[in-house]
Amino acid sequence: VLYSGGGGGYGQINAEGWPTSGNFLIRSASHWAKHPFNLVMVGRPSDGIDLENGDNRTGEQHATDNRILLRAIRQRALPPIWLIGTSMGTISATAATIQDHENNVAGLVLTSSITGYKIPGAVPKQDVSAIRVPVLVFHHEYDACKHCQAHEARSMTEKFTHAPIRKALIVNGGAGATGNPCGAFHHHGYVGMEQDAVNQIAAWIRQPSE
Repeated sequence: VLYSGGGGGYGQINAEGWPTSGNFLIRSASHWAKHPFNLVMVGRPSDGIDLENGDNRTGEQHATDNRILLRAIRQRALPPIWLIGTSMGTISATAATIQDHENNVAGLVLTSSITGYKIPGAVPKQDVSAIRVPVLVFHHEYDACKHCQAHEARSMTEKFTHAPIRKALIVNGGAGATGNPCGAFHHHGYVGMEQDAVNQIAAWIRQPSE
């Protein structure tokens, strides 16, 4: 289950049936599809919740949406459900895992995590010690977004004290970083290394290890 950043959308659907958002997770959908996963891309809520606000991503309305979403997935498929968030989407994925009282979530992956305490709902501000599933913190070493520092992502991993497996994977690589350092086409969005990033995450999901 992929939670994009920013306002949480996935853009228009093109003629080939793929969403057109530039967000790392969404623009990499075809790479994810090469692995034996069923993909669910979470779009903007139809009830108008502003997901650019971190408080809304941890709030009850969003929690209700996530519970309904997870139940719907469970009704259609038996494989384990993993939540993957990027940037602001890490707030949603973390909150949904904490709020998963029905034990639908099998694992959590956080890419380009919101670590800055000034952002409402930032991952380390949430009760991550309540999470009891494997957790991968995946981050680019040269992420220049001031709210998503690699050293903070590494230290944040230690807060998942009850996760049976937890790992911080700090990567580098890619090419062509441009624009806003907090944007999708900078190191924050793994530009130029999308396939490699997806492959590393997918391999860990299939065989989590510290």
